[in-house]
Amino acid sequence: MRPTLGLTGMDPVTESALQAAFADANAQVGGHWQLLPDAVADYVVVDMDSMYGPMSWLRLHGAGKTVIGLTSASRVQTEYRLGKPFGGNELRALLQQLDSGTPEVRVSTPAVVETPEPMPVVEATTSAEAASVEEATAPTSTPSATVESLAVAPSANLATPAVEPAAQSPVAAAQAPAPSAPAARTLVDWLIAGTLADRVRLERDSQVLLIDTTRRQYHGPALLKPLAGILQTTLGEESFVAVDSTDWDRQVAALGTAQPLSRLLWFGALLADRGRLASGFDAAARYQLLKWPQTEREFPKHFRVATAMMKGPATLPEIAEASGVTLEEATDFVNANLATGFAEPFREPEPETDPPKPSGLFGRLRGR
Repeated sequence: MRPTLGLTGMDPVTESALQAAFADANAQVGGHWQLLPDAVADYVVVDMDSMYGPMSWLRLHGAGKTVIGLTSASRVQTEYRLGKPFGGNELRALLQQLDSGTPEVRVSTPAVVETPEPMPVVEATTSAEAASVEEATAPTSTPSATVESLAVAPSANLATPAVEPAAQSPVAAAQAPAPSAPAARTLVDWLIAGTLADRVRLERDSQVLLIDTTRRQYHGPALLKPLAGILQTTLGEESFVAVDSTDWDRQVAALGTAQPLSRLLWFGALLADRGRLASGFDAAARYQLLKWPQTEREFPKHFRVATAMMKGPATLPEIAEASGVTLEEATDFVNANLATGFAEPFREPEPETDPPKPSGLFGRLRGR
């Protein structure tokens, strides 16, 4: 069976360049690879430096896909890495590496998301190795990707060795953001950035959330609407309190069954843009659902929107008209499902090439 490669989480220019490089590299390794949509491909290249790359990584990682991080950073949390800039030779080396089945990086849990300029790189030195990490703060309207450890460095001299934080700190020790970086983010931004410790408690406006970033679960209210305040306000790192394993089970028992973090991501994306299409997407494009989403009982209109979208690709005004909701409601629903991977912009299929004409005597006879 031919191995397959998919591309996602990148702009059209990068995707076109990757397709061209793949064609060149595939020819060099024997032409046994095939380029397919990311939903069905064995391996998926994700541009981790793009706005929606980390979000795509989170979705694919949760689906059990093998992800290749396309990045200019020297390290990445995905199983494989493709560096920038790239060309046919780099793609050939990657395909050979995939054929051998030897990952460049293996991790058991999500690590810090590395992103490129424009944010400055802050270097911190440990006794084991020197690592550079770039941290970009995503806009509150943009859902993206993971959850686990944030950098905290000495305030006086960023070049000095990193100081190990106290055991109770909800933020893992690594490296610090640039001094100019904002100290507060929305909850979705914290989850996207991959900067929280394994298990934390968040309490605000009489609502309590227990978040397990390793298992990508949370414990909290069964309904989503009571969490709107938590999701729409900005939170500093002091808002998150680390919970040790001995106290975790006791606190969890009071809050009930675990729920997937993707549910919070979905709701955060639903609220984020307030009727405007999320940044990076074309308002004139047609959108489609890849599969039926988990609609929430709190939003009964969403069943109608999902039904309309399952009939085929449509523009935002067409979706609103077919489902009998406002354009803003349809747009928010599309945003939420783009963030969680249930929806995507529709792309016209490539035109089929004409089959080769028959040759030889019998071919000429059949062609008459």
